[in-house]
Amino acid sequence: MRESLDDTERRIAAVLLASPRASWRTVARVLGVSERTVVRRAAPLLHDGTLRPTAVRNPARFPRLIPMALRVRCRPSRTRAIATSLARRADTVWVDVLGGGDEICAVLFLDGPRARTSLLLRDLPATTDVRSWHAYDLMRMFPAGFVWSAGLLTADQFDALAPYSRQPAAAPAPQPLDDALIDRLAVNARAGYNRLADRLGSAPSTVRRRLDQLLAAHLVRLACEVDLRLLGIGSEALLWITAGPGSLEATAHELSRHPQVRFAAATTGTANLLVAVAAEDLGGLYAFLTETVGSLDDVRGLEVTPILTSVKRTGLLRPFEA
Repeated sequence: MRESLDDTERRIAAVLLASPRASWRTVARVLGVSERTVVRRAAPLLHDGTLRPTAVRNPARFPRLIPMALRVRCRPSRTRAIATSLARRADTVWVDVLGGGDEICAVLFLDGPRARTSLLLRDLPATTDVRSWHAYDLMRMFPAGFVWSAGLLTADQFDALAPYSRQPAAAPAPQPLDDALIDRLAVNARAGYNRLADRLGSAPSTVRRRLDQLLAAHLVRLACEVDLRLLGIGSEALLWITAGPGSLEATAHELSRHPQVRFAAATTGTANLLVAVAAEDLGGLYAFLTETVGSLDDVRGLEVTPILTSVKRTGLLRPFEA
Protein backbone atom coordinates (compact mmCIF):
# COMPACT_ATOMS: atom_id res chain seq x y z
CA MET A 1 0.00 0.00 0.00
CA ARG A 2 1.25 3.50 -0.81
CA GLU A 3 2.13 5.68 2.13
CA SER A 4 1.67 9.04 0.40
CA LEU A 5 0.87 10.87 -2.83
CA ASP A 6 2.52 14.02 -4.09
CA ASP A 7 0.58 17.13 -5.07
CA THR A 8 0.19 16.17 -8.74
CA GLU A 9 -1.01 12.67 -7.85
CA ARG A 10 -3.52 14.09 -5.38
CA ARG A 11 -4.94 16.47 -7.96
CA ILE A 12 -5.23 13.66 -10.51
CA ALA A 13 -7.01 11.58 -7.88
CA ALA A 14 -9.37 14.48 -7.19
CA VAL A 15 -10.35 14.72 -10.86
CA LEU A 16 -11.06 10.98 -11.00
CA LEU A 17 -13.08 11.20 -7.80
CA ALA A 18 -15.29 13.80 -9.45
CA SER A 19 -15.33 12.26 -12.93
CA PRO A 20 -14.06 8.65 -12.96
CA ARG A 21 -14.23 8.20 -16.75
CA ALA A 22 -12.64 11.52 -17.62
CA SER A 23 -10.22 11.11 -20.52
CA TRP A 24 -6.54 11.76 -19.92
CA ARG A 25 -6.87 14.75 -22.23
CA THR A 26 -9.63 16.15 -20.03
CA VAL A 27 -7.65 15.52 -16.84
CA ALA A 28 -4.64 17.29 -18.37
CA ARG A 29 -6.72 20.26 -19.51
CA VAL A 30 -8.43 20.68 -16.15
CA LEU A 31 -5.17 20.51 -14.20
CA GLY A 32 -3.08 22.52 -16.66
CA VAL A 33 -0.43 19.83 -17.17
CA SER A 34 0.57 17.74 -20.16
CA GLU A 35 -1.39 14.65 -21.09
CA ARG A 36 1.87 12.69 -21.04
CA THR A 37 2.44 13.71 -17.42
CA VAL A 38 -1.08 12.67 -16.46
CA VAL A 39 -0.70 9.23 -18.04
CA ARG A 40 2.73 8.70 -16.50
CA ARG A 41 1.54 9.63 -13.01
CA ALA A 42 -1.98 8.15 -13.09
CA ALA A 43 -1.37 4.76 -14.71
CA PRO A 44 0.61 3.35 -11.74
CA LEU A 45 -2.08 4.54 -9.31
CA LEU A 46 -4.72 2.60 -11.24
CA HIS A 47 -2.48 -0.40 -11.78
CA ASP A 48 -1.63 -0.93 -8.10
CA GLY A 49 -5.17 -0.26 -6.86
CA THR A 50 -4.46 3.05 -5.17
CA LEU A 51 -7.30 4.43 -7.29
CA ARG A 52 -10.19 2.06 -7.97
CA PRO A 53 -12.86 3.41 -10.33
CA THR A 54 -16.18 1.72 -9.70
CA ALA A 55 -19.93 2.19 -10.03
CA VAL A 56 -23.05 1.80 -7.91
CA ARG A 57 -26.71 1.68 -8.79
CA ASN A 58 -28.76 4.70 -7.82
CA PRO A 59 -31.58 3.29 -5.66
CA ALA A 60 -33.75 6.32 -6.40
CA ARG A 61 -33.96 5.02 -9.98
CA PHE A 62 -34.34 1.32 -9.11
CA PRO A 63 -37.68 0.97 -7.30
CA ARG A 64 -36.88 -2.49 -5.92
CA LEU A 65 -33.80 -1.30 -4.03
CA ILE A 66 -34.26 -0.23 -0.41
CA PRO A 67 -31.39 1.97 0.80
CA MET A 68 -30.79 1.57 4.52
CA ALA A 69 -28.32 2.75 7.15
CA LEU A 70 -27.61 0.22 9.87
CA ARG A 71 -25.96 0.93 13.24
CA VAL A 72 -24.82 -2.21 15.01
CA ARG A 73 -23.54 -2.46 18.58
CA CYS A 74 -21.44 -5.50 19.26
CA ARG A 75 -18.86 -6.95 21.61
CA PRO A 76 -15.55 -5.17 20.87
CA SER A 77 -13.66 -8.43 20.48
CA ARG A 78 -16.04 -9.41 17.68
CA THR A 79 -16.14 -6.08 15.83
CA ARG A 80 -13.64 -7.16 13.22
CA ALA A 81 -15.46 -10.40 12.40
CA ILE A 82 -18.90 -8.77 12.26
CA ALA A 83 -17.71 -5.83 10.15
CA THR A 84 -15.99 -8.22 7.74
CA SER A 85 -19.12 -10.36 7.50
CA LEU A 86 -21.23 -7.32 6.67
CA ALA A 87 -18.67 -6.10 4.14
CA ARG A 88 -18.76 -9.41 2.30
CA ARG A 89 -22.45 -9.03 1.59
CA ALA A 90 -23.06 -8.01 -2.01
CA ASP A 91 -25.70 -5.49 -0.91
CA THR A 92 -23.46 -3.44 1.40
CA VAL A 93 -22.13 -0.21 -0.09
CA TRP A 94 -20.05 0.93 2.84
CA VAL A 95 -19.06 -0.49 6.22
CA ASP A 96 -17.30 1.65 8.84
CA VAL A 97 -16.20 0.95 12.41
CA LEU A 98 -17.16 3.86 14.65
CA GLY A 99 -16.18 5.48 17.92
CA GLY A 100 -14.46 3.26 20.44
CA GLY A 101 -14.60 0.16 18.26
CA ASP A 102 -17.86 -1.38 19.48
CA GLU A 103 -20.17 0.11 16.84
CA ILE A 104 -20.46 -0.48 13.10
CA CYS A 105 -22.31 1.61 10.55
CA ALA A 106 -23.24 0.09 7.22
CA VAL A 107 -25.18 1.40 4.25
CA LEU A 108 -26.98 -1.26 2.27
CA PHE A 109 -28.99 -1.27 -0.94
CA LEU A 110 -31.36 -4.15 -0.18
CA ASP A 111 -33.15 -6.02 -2.94
CA GLY A 112 -36.73 -5.52 -1.83
CA PRO A 113 -38.75 -5.92 1.37
CA ARG A 114 -37.97 -9.62 1.74
CA ALA A 115 -34.23 -8.90 1.88
CA ARG A 116 -34.82 -6.24 4.53
CA THR A 117 -36.94 -8.60 6.62
CA SER A 118 -34.33 -11.36 6.36
CA LEU A 119 -31.55 -9.02 7.45
CA LEU A 120 -33.37 -7.60 10.45
CA LEU A 121 -35.30 -10.64 11.67
CA ARG A 122 -32.96 -13.48 10.71
CA ASP A 123 -29.38 -12.50 9.91
CA LEU A 124 -28.67 -9.98 12.66
CA PRO A 125 -30.39 -11.93 15.48
CA ALA A 126 -28.36 -14.98 14.47
CA THR A 127 -25.02 -13.13 14.52
CA THR A 128 -22.96 -13.97 17.60
CA ASP A 129 -22.19 -11.04 19.93
CA VAL A 130 -24.39 -8.49 18.17
CA ARG A 131 -25.87 -6.63 21.15
CA SER A 132 -28.31 -4.27 19.43
CA TRP A 133 -28.98 -2.50 16.17
CA HIS A 134 -30.97 0.35 14.68
CA ALA A 135 -32.04 0.48 11.05
CA TYR A 136 -32.92 3.67 9.17
CA ASP A 137 -34.38 3.91 5.68
CA LEU A 138 -32.59 6.45 3.51
CA MET A 139 -35.54 8.34 2.11
CA ARG A 140 -33.48 10.50 -0.22
CA MET A 141 -29.81 10.69 -1.12
CA PHE A 142 -28.48 14.01 -2.31
CA PRO A 143 -26.45 13.70 -5.52
CA ALA A 144 -23.79 16.31 -4.77
CA GLY A 145 -22.15 13.76 -2.53
CA PHE A 146 -21.57 11.49 -5.53
CA VAL A 147 -19.32 14.05 -7.23
CA TRP A 148 -17.03 14.71 -4.32
CA SER A 149 -13.44 15.82 -5.03
CA ALA A 150 -12.06 16.04 -1.46
CA GLY A 151 -11.90 19.82 -1.79
CA LEU A 152 -8.74 19.55 -3.92
CA LEU A 153 -10.16 21.19 -7.05
CA THR A 154 -11.01 24.83 -7.57
CA ALA A 155 -14.58 25.76 -8.45
CA ASP A 156 -13.53 26.38 -12.06
CA GLN A 157 -11.79 23.00 -12.30
CA PHE A 158 -14.78 21.24 -10.84
CA ASP A 159 -17.21 23.05 -13.16
CA ALA A 160 -15.05 22.13 -16.16
CA LEU A 161 -15.73 18.47 -15.43
CA ALA A 162 -19.49 19.12 -15.07
CA PRO A 163 -20.23 15.72 -13.50
CA TYR A 164 -23.95 15.04 -13.05
CA SER A 165 -24.61 18.76 -13.44
CA ARG A 166 -27.90 18.35 -15.28
CA GLN A 167 -31.25 17.15 -14.06
CA PRO A 168 -31.62 13.42 -14.76
CA ALA A 169 -33.07 12.47 -18.10
CA ALA A 170 -36.09 10.20 -18.28
CA ALA A 171 -35.17 6.63 -17.38
CA PRO A 172 -34.85 4.50 -20.52
CA ALA A 173 -36.71 1.21 -20.78
CA PRO A 174 -34.64 -1.57 -19.14
CA GLN A 175 -32.52 -3.70 -21.44
CA PRO A 176 -30.93 -7.12 -20.83
CA LEU A 177 -27.52 -5.47 -21.21
CA ASP A 178 -27.97 -3.11 -18.25
CA ASP A 179 -27.22 -5.29 -15.23
CA ALA A 180 -24.18 -6.91 -16.80
CA LEU A 181 -22.86 -3.51 -17.90
CA ILE A 182 -23.25 -2.00 -14.43
CA ASP A 183 -21.59 -5.05 -12.88
CA ARG A 184 -18.61 -4.67 -15.23
CA LEU A 185 -18.34 -0.96 -14.39
CA ALA A 186 -18.35 -1.84 -10.68
CA VAL A 187 -15.18 -3.84 -11.33
CA ASN A 188 -13.56 -1.06 -13.38
CA ALA A 189 -15.48 2.09 -14.22
CA ARG A 190 -12.69 3.19 -16.60
CA ALA A 191 -12.87 0.10 -18.77
CA GLY A 192 -12.84 1.03 -22.45
CA TYR A 193 -15.85 0.51 -24.69
CA ASN A 194 -14.09 -2.20 -26.71
CA ARG A 195 -13.20 -4.14 -23.56
CA LEU A 196 -16.72 -3.79 -22.18
CA ALA A 197 -18.20 -4.88 -25.49
CA ASP A 198 -15.98 -7.99 -25.59
CA ARG A 199 -17.05 -8.97 -22.07
CA LEU A 200 -20.73 -8.32 -22.79
CA GLY A 201 -20.89 -9.81 -26.28
CA SER A 202 -22.06 -6.54 -27.78
CA ALA A 203 -20.81 -3.80 -30.10
CA PRO A 204 -18.71 -0.92 -28.70
CA SER A 205 -21.13 1.63 -30.17
CA THR A 206 -24.05 -0.09 -28.43
CA VAL A 207 -22.22 -0.14 -25.10
CA ARG A 208 -21.25 3.50 -25.40
CA ARG A 209 -24.78 4.59 -26.30
CA ARG A 210 -26.30 2.59 -23.46
CA LEU A 211 -23.81 3.82 -20.86
CA ASP A 212 -24.47 7.40 -21.92
CA GLN A 213 -28.20 6.77 -21.40
CA LEU A 214 -27.71 5.19 -17.97
CA LEU A 215 -25.50 8.05 -16.82
CA ALA A 216 -27.78 10.75 -18.21
CA ALA A 217 -30.73 9.21 -16.36
CA HIS A 218 -28.65 8.86 -13.16
CA LEU A 219 -29.42 5.16 -13.01
CA VAL A 220 -25.80 4.46 -12.21
CA ARG A 221 -23.26 6.59 -10.33
CA LEU A 222 -19.59 6.35 -11.15
CA ALA A 223 -17.14 6.69 -8.28
CA CYS A 224 -13.47 6.26 -7.49
CA GLU A 225 -12.36 4.58 -4.27
CA VAL A 226 -9.13 5.77 -2.59
CA ASP A 227 -7.72 5.77 0.92
CA LEU A 228 -8.57 9.30 2.00
CA ARG A 229 -5.45 9.58 4.13
CA LEU A 230 -3.50 9.74 0.87
CA LEU A 231 -5.40 12.94 0.08
CA GLY A 232 -4.44 14.57 3.37
CA ILE A 233 -7.62 13.63 5.22
CA GLY A 234 -7.00 12.48 8.78
CA SER A 235 -10.42 12.80 10.40
CA GLU A 236 -13.76 11.38 9.23
CA ALA A 237 -17.07 11.33 11.03
CA LEU A 238 -20.73 10.61 10.54
CA LEU A 239 -23.09 13.37 11.60
CA TRP A 240 -26.61 12.44 12.65
CA ILE A 241 -28.44 15.75 12.32
CA THR A 242 -31.96 16.64 13.35
CA ALA A 243 -33.31 19.47 11.21
CA GLY A 244 -36.78 20.98 11.24
CA PRO A 245 -39.03 19.25 8.70
CA GLY A 246 -39.57 22.48 6.80
CA SER A 247 -35.84 23.10 6.43
CA LEU A 248 -34.63 19.51 5.88
CA GLU A 249 -34.44 19.81 2.09
CA ALA A 250 -32.54 23.11 2.13
CA THR A 251 -30.21 21.94 4.92
CA ALA A 252 -29.39 18.72 3.11
CA HIS A 253 -28.72 20.47 -0.21
CA GLU A 254 -26.46 23.06 1.41
CA LEU A 255 -24.42 20.51 3.31
CA SER A 256 -24.17 18.08 0.39
CA ARG A 257 -22.51 20.79 -1.72
CA HIS A 258 -19.80 21.47 0.87
CA PRO A 259 -16.35 20.26 -0.27
CA GLN A 260 -15.84 18.33 2.98
CA VAL A 261 -19.09 16.34 2.63
CA ARG A 262 -18.84 13.05 0.76
CA PHE A 263 -22.35 11.72 1.44
CA ALA A 264 -25.70 13.11 2.60
CA ALA A 265 -29.07 11.43 2.93
CA ALA A 266 -32.41 12.10 4.60
CA THR A 267 -33.25 9.27 6.99
CA THR A 268 -36.00 7.90 9.12
CA GLY A 269 -35.41 7.79 12.87
CA THR A 270 -34.74 10.36 15.59
CA ALA A 271 -32.19 12.19 13.43
CA ASN A 272 -33.43 12.93 9.93
CA LEU A 273 -30.18 13.67 8.09
CA LEU A 274 -27.04 11.51 7.82
CA VAL A 275 -23.90 13.33 6.64
CA ALA A 276 -20.44 11.84 6.13
CA VAL A 277 -17.75 14.50 6.52
CA ALA A 278 -14.00 14.39 5.92
CA ALA A 279 -11.49 16.87 7.33
CA GLU A 280 -7.73 17.29 7.46
CA ASP A 281 -7.70 16.78 11.23
CA LEU A 282 -9.83 17.18 14.35
CA GLY A 283 -9.40 20.94 14.14
CA GLY A 284 -10.90 20.88 10.65
CA LEU A 285 -13.78 18.74 11.87
CA TYR A 286 -14.39 21.16 14.74
CA ALA A 287 -14.41 24.09 12.32
CA PHE A 288 -16.92 22.30 10.09
CA LEU A 289 -19.22 21.67 13.05
CA THR A 290 -19.03 25.15 14.50
CA GLU A 291 -18.85 27.23 11.32
CA THR A 292 -20.74 25.23 8.70
CA VAL A 293 -23.29 23.26 10.69
CA GLY A 294 -23.45 25.96 13.34
CA SER A 295 -24.44 28.58 10.77
CA LEU A 296 -27.54 26.67 9.68
CA ASP A 297 -30.80 28.12 10.92
CA ASP A 298 -32.84 25.11 11.95
CA VAL A 299 -30.52 22.40 13.28
CA ARG A 300 -32.19 21.05 16.41
CA GLY A 301 -29.88 18.19 17.29
CA LEU A 302 -26.48 16.75 16.37
CA GLU A 303 -24.63 13.53 17.14
CA VAL A 304 -21.04 13.12 15.93
CA THR A 305 -19.65 9.60 15.55
CA PRO A 306 -15.98 9.46 14.51
CA ILE A 307 -15.01 6.83 11.95
CA LEU A 308 -12.29 4.64 13.40
CA THR A 309 -11.59 2.64 10.24
CA SER A 310 -13.31 1.66 7.00
CA VAL A 311 -13.89 -1.89 5.85
CA LYS A 312 -15.83 -1.18 2.65
CA ARG A 313 -16.40 1.92 0.55
CA THR A 314 -18.45 2.36 -2.61
CA GLY A 315 -19.03 -1.38 -2.72
CA LEU A 316 -15.30 -2.22 -2.60
CA LEU A 317 -13.56 -4.04 0.25
CA ARG A 318 -10.67 -2.34 2.00
CA PRO A 319 -7.87 -3.96 3.98
CA PHE A 320 -9.09 -4.07 7.56
CA GLU A 321 -6.82 -2.35 10.04
CA ALA A 322 -6.70 -3.75 13.55
